[in-house]
Amino acid sequence: MKKKIAVFTTGWGAEILGQFLDGMMNELKTENTDLFMFLCYAAYADSPEKRQGGLNIYNLPDMHDFDGAVVFGSGLDWKDTVDNIIERCKEAGIPVIMQGSRREGLSFVGSDNYQAVKDLCAHVRNEHGARSLVFFAGTRDSHDSELRLKAVRDYLKENNCEDELKEVFYTNWENAAATRWVNETAEKGGKFPDVIVCANDGLAMQTCVTLNENGLNVPEDILVTGFDYIDGGKIFDPSIASVDQCFDEMGAAAIRLWKKQTDEGLQEITEMVPCKFVPGESCNCYKYRDSDKLRRRMGRDAFALRSTTTYFNRKLDIIDSTILSCLTYLELKERLNSLLTDDHDYEGESFHLLMEPNFGLSIYDSNIKLNTNKYSKHMEVVYSSEQGKTFKGYDFESRDLIPGYADDGKNHLYIFLPIHEADNAYGYLVFKDCPEKLANHFLQNYYNRMCLALEKFRYALTLEHINKRLLDLMGRDPLTNVNNRMAYEDKEKHLQAEINSEPDCTFALAMFDVNSLKMINDSQGHEAGDAYLLRACHLICDVFKHSPVYRIGGDEFVAVLCGDDYNNRDALLKTLNELMSPYSDSMPIPSDYISIACGISAYDGSKDSTVADVIKRADEAMYKDKAAKKNLS
Repeated sequence: MKKKIAVFTTGWGAEILGQFLDGMMNELKTENTDLFMFLCYAAYADSPEKRQGGLNIYNLPDMHDFDGAVVFGSGLDWKDTVDNIIERCKEAGIPVIMQGSRREGLSFVGSDNYQAVKDLCAHVRNEHGARSLVFFAGTRDSHDSELRLKAVRDYLKENNCEDELKEVFYTNWENAAATRWVNETAEKGGKFPDVIVCANDGLAMQTCVTLNENGLNVPEDILVTGFDYIDGGKIFDPSIASVDQCFDEMGAAAIRLWKKQTDEGLQEITEMVPCKFVPGESCNCYKYRDSDKLRRRMGRDAFALRSTTTYFNRKLDIIDSTILSCLTYLELKERLNSLLTDDHDYEGESFHLLMEPNFGLSIYDSNIKLNTNKYSKHMEVVYSSEQGKTFKGYDFESRDLIPGYADDGKNHLYIFLPIHEADNAYGYLVFKDCPEKLANHFLQNYYNRMCLALEKFRYALTLEHINKRLLDLMGRDPLTNVNNRMAYEDKEKHLQAEINSEPDCTFALAMFDVNSLKMINDSQGHEAGDAYLLRACHLICDVFKHSPVYRIGGDEFVAVLCGDDYNNRDALLKTLNELMSPYSDSMPIPSDYISIACGISAYDGSKDSTVADVIKRADEAMYKDKAAKKNLS
């Protein structure tokens, strides 16, 4: 049976993650094993709700269905989240391999950051005479970042120059934090150090940009170093002096540890991969690598990337317009399915879009809440194709993760991304065998646009539904539940528009006045009067059952007759009169007493230019009927 390994991380370190995955897949070539990577883009700068919405993807897998798990700590270092993953793996009895951050009792694969950073410090001090240093750290609970900081401090202590470390600045891995530090230092007229040592290459590149904006050139005025040795840092101007962590070797080591634990039982094993410091232009070293050659190659590849990006952005725009043009959730599912069926070149032959079953229901009922820390047992399949085979069905058990999943004898990488708004889970996406889309951030853009489009769609429909309900409530009479005077005034405008555009239109107005209401109110109270009004209204609605009825005053109603009611208006008026009680102007009266004066007038295009003309005749006919019924009593 094919084995499955779950990988948990974020997509922020996409390039180093891609190297790590390459190492894992290469080491698995002799194994019949798939990787299931649960990925999000949660960030420290996010609101707690938005962050939770992303991290929720880690709750999707049931760890009993896996043979092992790897936590890529260089991308995922939220302690509570990692602890939860570990606890579920322990409960399921499967081995967990930690990368980047240690946990007691668990196997760990890491790189020798410590010695490489000491080598870095020795290089900038001995080769370039740096005597003052600022360290841009990640987070306080990041094992990797704190180990790099310890290496800096230990090196300076060993060389009796601890005072050369002027400041440790925690960025929380946000490039914008580096920008703020440089700008604030420049604005205050502060003295910059000889070298800024950054905990990763992204921080280093952003630091170089902001220093340049403030009139400081790297490396002429100040040195900058990074960490991770990513492609972006290699072609950056200046190329970033960095530490190569050999993430591909770490990925391979993680699989070796998993195999060992699987074969020999659960145990704590550690494997460290040697790192190396690679000088670069940002530390004023130009002889260690040919950065220009790499830049030329990247420039050549830019054309193909631009073409791909243009197509990709067009696809995202089409997805946006498709989602936002839908008027119902059913239409959304049908149109998205049709779009992806006709064009899935970007998504590939294996792609899945699954939605929470309550997503559509929550649009129309605010009391229906979406999950925030789990996924529903069953998901709705909006689109699902596995190896070109479409999943037949609309309901899918989320524990199975992938509709149509089967062992084809090859190893695959499945990437799971959450769809959410704040902490509300909408569903999830599944991509297959596309590490290049991870590295070039296409997956991130796809995920962001899908989340945003569905969020706008849900809010638009929710707002439209609320507005319709408000309009309905505003147009309803609270006692009788028929339309009220405001609704009738809107209807009158509509009828007038019909007269203006189509003089041959046909309709009639029936005016009703409920007799004896004041007498009943005065003698039996308003509750009895309300009950009498309800009986009268029910009778009008029962007789003129195909026409909208409006209560336009305390005891006045009007019905707009069209269709069968218009054609049979005289017969219906006769039926109404036959079902009434004889008129009475004295008490007591029967408990089922109903007496209504009624007048009907049909629109006549030869003499009526306004609805008011029709109303006037109907009103006159009603008062004649009221007088006639009184005289008969």
